[in-house]
Amino acid sequence: MAISHNAAHAIGYPVIRIRYAATAFGGAMAGLAGGYMSLSYSPMWAEDMTAGRGWIALALVVFAAWRPFRLLAGAYLFGGIMYLSLYVQVAGIPIPSPLVSCLPYIGTVVVLVIISRDRRRIRLNQPSSLGKSFHATA
Repeated sequence: MAISHNAAHAIGYPVIRIRYAATAFGGAMAGLAGGYMSLSYSPMWAEDMTAGRGWIALALVVFAAWRPFRLLAGAYLFGGIMYLSLYVQVAGIPIPSPLVSCLPYIGTVVVLVIISRDRRRIRLNQPSSLGKSFHATA
């Protein structure tokens, strides 16, 4: 069910205020994630600490097609692939370390290639006002 920003405005929603609030919420969540990563995931801040995980998060949004339950399933999938790479290293399986480190990214590319085959489905699931400016009319 795609609702446009014009339809939301017509029934009385403050579209611009909602967009600013959503952007502020996204920035706050990104800040919390960065704080968590630099305090808990690693004992100190280091350059390139995220190692491209932001692209995996962006791929997760595309994979989920803006649906919360698919996002949850995809997060478990991509997180499982990331921990699988750590498990393979600890288990002593004779795979080169650089290849094992690339497993999450290879998995992400494979999933995106599979998902991108059906452009019609991607367009049907994306928000109708994605990337469009909103100009309030009377």
